[in-house]
Amino acid sequence: MTIPRVAIAGFQHETNCFGVTKAGLAEFEMADSWPAMLHGTQVIEEIRGMNLPIAGFAAAALAAGIDVVPVLWCAAEPSAEVTDHAFEAICSMILAGIAKAGPLDAVYLDLHGAMVTESLADGEGEILRRVRKLIGPDIPLVASLDLHANVSQAMVDLADYLAIFRTYPHLDMAETGARCLSVLQRLLNGHALHKVFHQVPYLIPLHAQFTGVPPFDALYGSLPTLAEQGVWAEVALGFTAADFPDTGPSCVTYAVEPDAATKVADDLLARFLRLEGELDHSMLTLEEAVFAAQQSYSHPLVLADVQDNPGAGGTSDTTGVLEALLKGGGTNVLMGLFHDPALAAKAHIKGVNSHFQSELGGKSGLPGQSPLKGEFEVLALSDGHCRYSGEMYYGGIATMGPSAALKLRLEKGEVDLVVTSIRNQCLDLAQFTHFGLNPLEYNTVCVKSTVHFRAAFSPIASRIFAVSSPGVFLCDLTQVPYQQVQEKRRI
Repeated sequence: MTIPRVAIAGFQHETNCFGVTKAGLAEFEMADSWPAMLHGTQVIEEIRGMNLPIAGFAAAALAAGIDVVPVLWCAAEPSAEVTDHAFEAICSMILAGIAKAGPLDAVYLDLHGAMVTESLADGEGEILRRVRKLIGPDIPLVASLDLHANVSQAMVDLADYLAIFRTYPHLDMAETGARCLSVLQRLLNGHALHKVFHQVPYLIPLHAQFTGVPPFDALYGSLPTLAEQGVWAEVALGFTAADFPDTGPSCVTYAVEPDAATKVADDLLARFLRLEGELDHSMLTLEEAVFAAQQSYSHPLVLADVQDNPGAGGTSDTTGVLEALLKGGGTNVLMGLFHDPALAAKAHIKGVNSHFQSELGGKSGLPGQSPLKGEFEVLALSDGHCRYSGEMYYGGIATMGPSAALKLRLEKGEVDLVVTSIRNQCLDLAQFTHFGLNPLEYNTVCVKSTVHFRAAFSPIASRIFAVSSPGVFLCDLTQVPYQQVQEKRRI
């Protein structure tokens, strides 16, 4: 029996078309929330045991006795468009690696599904097109995608199977990669799968996409049962900051019988149409957030600064929530993560226990945003290498750059906060405890995240609220200046 040879590669970026900075080659080469660019055997060695799609695929493939040929894996923190130079350079490396791999039986790609480049609206569609052209029409090509993928018809047509995360927070990334292998094995055994693709005619803001509560807990929970019946159904909820004609939710189904694939796809679309009015789009105003923080709780109140989430392309340096809490007399408050390399560097120069006047945030050039001035006390310093302790990024290390835990005093209030030199989404308790700050000891914890924080922070929270505050990741979609999606999707 011939052992199948499968090349694996990954190229991930979630593009916020309204962001401030673009993703160049350096951003894909460096470590941040994700590992640095990996080549060849590093792809398997460095991500082993991590909750990443390519890690799950590789582990399952190796356990199944498949000859895995690792090529390259890279990701950059969400931002504005991927530069043409970075896209061409990384695609060239992937294609060269696949070409050098020798005879192959299949190719697996770890993609995001919401990549926009300076010249291409559908980044993943173009990656799949180039790989398909290289390997030909007969070699199976499968890929895993993020739950926030904006799936295009080209992506569906070019890939034999697309596996999509089913949880937000993304706790099943490795599991999704492994699921991709289970279908690939069927393809390698000669089973042809028919596919049906539907796009949903409305957009869903990310803070309403939480899969831990209705209606999405039930929707995603029903998909494994369909697989037992011979229909593989994959559902994406879309990334709303990518201004792209295919932005929005979608579903794609695969089955040996065409009628079965069609029926399930039609049922899923009908289900989406029924649940549109059930979605919770609510956010607190700053005034309401301050009032909530003034109450007493047995466990911390968690406020999510959802529109300045660096994990969705936010600058992570807006100060709207922070300033409102300080002016409202907030005390016993913890907040992070602020991206401010200049302030972090100053704290390292001054040293632990020092006090100094400085300014925080508001340095990204966003309209109406300016630095917040106040008195800072240095509580702790770090090189920013922090091992994640939570379920979502288990096995990984956050690279935050030179970082500091600070106490900021302003007018009637004071807030403890963490400042980093590299943008990182605040989604893990370790990003605070690493500095000796215990979130359980605070009345209010404010995180710059949209939903990913829930995996780690929900178990310790008394209440959780999304807060509307300035940022480049707008969750009130009526305020997004779309140019590409208005004719196809309701907002």
